[in-house]
Amino acid sequence: MPSRYILIADSGSTKTDWVCIDPQAGHRQSRQSAGINPFYQTADEIIPVLLEQVVPGIEGEVGEIHFYGAGCADERSGMPVTRALKHCFPSATSVEVASDMLGAARGLCGHEPGLACILGTGANNAFFDGDRIAHSIGSLGFWLGDEGSGSYLGKTLVVHYLQNELPPDLHKSFIKAYPGLDRLTVLDHAYKKPYPNRYFASYSAFIAQHRDHEFIQELVRNAFGLFVKKYILKHTNATQYPVHFTGSIAYYYQDILRPVLESNGLQTGRILKSPIEGLIGYHLA
Repeated sequence: MPSRYILIADSGSTKTDWVCIDPQAGHRQSRQSAGINPFYQTADEIIPVLLEQVVPGIEGEVGEIHFYGAGCADERSGMPVTRALKHCFPSATSVEVASDMLGAARGLCGHEPGLACILGTGANNAFFDGDRIAHSIGSLGFWLGDEGSGSYLGKTLVVHYLQNELPPDLHKSFIKAYPGLDRLTVLDHAYKKPYPNRYFASYSAFIAQHRDHEFIQELVRNAFGLFVKKYILKHTNATQYPVHFTGSIAYYYQDILRPVLESNGLQTGRILKSPIEGLIGYHLA
């Protein structure tokens, strides 16, 4: 009798990494879809994403699902995702929908204690005791927090541009990259259109292209410093445990991140673009 597959997902606001594993043969299928966040989407809006971008690439019967995502802080908040998954994968007898923070902690720490942090489109943190999230300095989301994230970096860059605070050469490059961008356009995306976090995170591409510029390096360094101060250092005995990171911002700017951690007396742990590999090991152990 063929084995029933295990489907694991790591979802942020921008994208979702999926991997479907045959636990007996070890065969895996990997896919990527748009980000899924029940804070912004209903079950009826999530279902088409799954049917169009995920289900067609899954060959085999899915019996177990572990979905880790932004906006899935508890059972109630994650219910739209649970309903969508059960609708699209009716063969699944076990569906776990948990926070992206728990996914990061399991993927980064395994079964060992440590601090797990997310720096992608958004930002988050938690102390994982090897079994569960024991403590977290709650993220306030895009509008009130997310220091160090891609959305925060993009928002900070745009504010500097609109307030004429960019160095002349960088200002010129920004105008060339985003011709016609003005205050009203930015305000429209910020307050009227959906997914303002994704919109501002899109400007991180400009930051990446000019990462060698002193102004950009200072911008990123300051954002990481704020993340450390507001979140990591507030954990009791933070300096006694490894501090792990996942997310594209942490991964691609680790050359700036590592010195910031070291200057605050922190132990740098694993820095991964995605926790998905660690999650595979966690669920197959």
